[in-house]
Amino acid sequence: MTNQNIQVTKRNGSKEAIDLEKIHRVITWAAEGLENVSVSEVELRSHIQFYDGITTSDIHETIIKSAADLISEKAPDYQHLSARLAIFHLRKKAFDRFTPPTLFEHINKMVRIGMYDKAILEDYSKQEIDALDSYIQHDRDLSFSYAAVKQLEGKYLVQNRVTGKIYESPQFIYMLIPMCLFSHYPKETRLQYVKDFYDAASLFKLSLPTPIMSGVRTPTRQFSSCVLIECGDSLDSINATSSSIVKYVSQRAGIGVNVGRIRALGSEIRGGEAYHTGMIPFIKHFQTAVKSCSQGGVRGGAATLFYPIWHLEVESLIVLKNNRGVEENRARHLDYGVQINKLMYQRMIEGGEITLFSPSDVPGLYDAFFADQAEFERLYKIYEADDSIRKKKLKALDLFTQIAQERAQTGRIYIQNVDHCNTHSPFDPQKAPIHQSNLCLEIALPTKPLNSVEDPNGEIALCTLSAFNLGALDNLDELESLSELIVRALDSLLDYQDYPVEAARHASIGRRTLGIGVTNLAYYLAKNYTKYSDGSANGLIHRTFEAIQYYLLKASNKLAKEQGKCDYFGDTTYAQGVLPIDTYKRDLDEVCNEPLHLDWEALREEIKTHGLRNSTLTALMPCETSSQITNSTNGIEPPRGYVSVKASKDGILKQVVPGFKEFRNQYELLWHIPNNRGYIQLVGIMQKFVDQAISANTNYDPSKFDEDKVPVKVILQDLLYAYKMGLKTMYYHNTRDGADDAHEDDGCAGGACKL
Repeated sequence: MTNQNIQVTKRNGSKEAIDLEKIHRVITWAAEGLENVSVSEVELRSHIQFYDGITTSDIHETIIKSAADLISEKAPDYQHLSARLAIFHLRKKAFDRFTPPTLFEHINKMVRIGMYDKAILEDYSKQEIDALDSYIQHDRDLSFSYAAVKQLEGKYLVQNRVTGKIYESPQFIYMLIPMCLFSHYPKETRLQYVKDFYDAASLFKLSLPTPIMSGVRTPTRQFSSCVLIECGDSLDSINATSSSIVKYVSQRAGIGVNVGRIRALGSEIRGGEAYHTGMIPFIKHFQTAVKSCSQGGVRGGAATLFYPIWHLEVESLIVLKNNRGVEENRARHLDYGVQINKLMYQRMIEGGEITLFSPSDVPGLYDAFFADQAEFERLYKIYEADDSIRKKKLKALDLFTQIAQERAQTGRIYIQNVDHCNTHSPFDPQKAPIHQSNLCLEIALPTKPLNSVEDPNGEIALCTLSAFNLGALDNLDELESLSELIVRALDSLLDYQDYPVEAARHASIGRRTLGIGVTNLAYYLAKNYTKYSDGSANGLIHRTFEAIQYYLLKASNKLAKEQGKCDYFGDTTYAQGVLPIDTYKRDLDEVCNEPLHLDWEALREEIKTHGLRNSTLTALMPCETSSQITNSTNGIEPPRGYVSVKASKDGILKQVVPGFKEFRNQYELLWHIPNNRGYIQLVGIMQKFVDQAISANTNYDPSKFDEDKVPVKVILQDLLYAYKMGLKTMYYHNTRDGADDAHEDDGCAGGACKL
């Protein structure tokens, strides 16, 4: 049968002959202005797959996939041709036509069917909505890449996740989010804020996280990307922790759980009436809680659990993710963060021993581990010498070697340098110590254990994320207005959202913590003719991150003058007039001598006088998913290839690095970088200014070493160098496995901090 004889099944069930000319017109429209794309090649690949009775929807999808399969280094513009075809198809599915409805018509319908928050129509008049409708630029939908459209369809667009029915197109997302977040602003000013934010987001200057993109405008009001929960050493606290995990996993958040307080196996309970079953049964309990919800189809639940390197059960905890062993002593569906400080590193360097304790047997030691390094060392040595205390001694090098080996084998044994998290922190460790991070290792906020779900003294930390797209900036001066926009929007979100657990509400409203990061760093370096590996980017990164932190602090200070400083501002080092430039690791000066360029002393006085609206402002997250929306390279990471092949739940997605045609030769691809040293320096320079932490990876190519095996010594040297450069946390350990270099997994441990 020829194509001309094929019958097509329309949406209403009727059949008619296929109209190849109509298909030709759509593909020709999608190819307009693009280079090295062939309409006939797309048609040929599509026609082969047509069959009698094919639905119009299947025809669209066949054409889109045929175009997407042609994306390559030689013909990168197919990512835009396939994206335009996908947008055409998406709008037909959402609206039964290509032209979107008016904003007022759309909002009315969505509120009526329960997909949008009814407060939108209560807060805005028809006149205001019509004014915004005249401002919206639906043609901006056509600037997406193919990977972006597929991620929008899969994760962000409001839809019925059972039937797959889509109800909106992308520009409505970018307009509705600021409408919701600025709804409480005075009517005289709010439309301008909405328009400015719409432009910043839809032109990809700002990158927004999954919970905000998929949730703001809907009746579900929980948008924090990261949730930190600390567990105490009691059954009541363990149960309260589990309950809180379930509530937040079900609402799209990624979880960090601190389990380090739980006493070790064999410890006495109730004065010796019973002995403790140890950490592993409770960790398996938390694993069940994490995996109990699917997060509405947007992503699977995920969590990282944290414990100190000196915990008596550490040898069993390190291998929990290992594929060897029986199920009873493994909990493989969680990730783990090992907490280390200077004393532990020193013991390794000096060939000494690390003494393991159950936290329940050494009063004051656990709290001092975070709050006071000198006191920790004093107590630690006292307890080491006390023969009445249960303990175990290990060679420090052996323990670190095992950590390094498990980190290499699983990729997901993470590192938290707890002293850096507290000595270079926006929080006074005596008042609000940092006990943990989250599943992507960029959040560093105070927590307190819950003894019940309604415990008024417990504290669950939430962080609300966003990122600047460095590749879209024309100059650093743009950061001033962008900083004010994003701080205002995210600060408003803290009041706009709901809080399923009281301990999260009072902490969020009291501390008002934000985590604004960056994406597209690799493109930023390429277009500025600098590299990760050779130090050429060090000065640029210093100037850039100085401007980011300075302007964000300035924006929060301005907001404090208008709306008041956060209630718990007194817990911050900012309240004492201490800034990030005062507490960074001075070893960094050895690799970067760039001076400060902005007026920090004037800002210091403004902060001391008026305070800050937000306790924290910066955190650098992976940006795995959102980078695809803005057609950016992931977060701060170098790309593996010029065309990344991303495996997601929506299939295989190809994405070409931004600026490929002009800057291809300036990019430094991941496996071309000789070692981790230059990258670690850059992260250290960022950390000088970033007030939370950074999702920083280490990468190893076995082929560069004897017998194709990465020496443990090299891994340990990198951990020590990262500590020397002041890094607070270390995220993935990536090993080149011989697969296609461009192939990447779309994931952040399956969790929310993809951003």
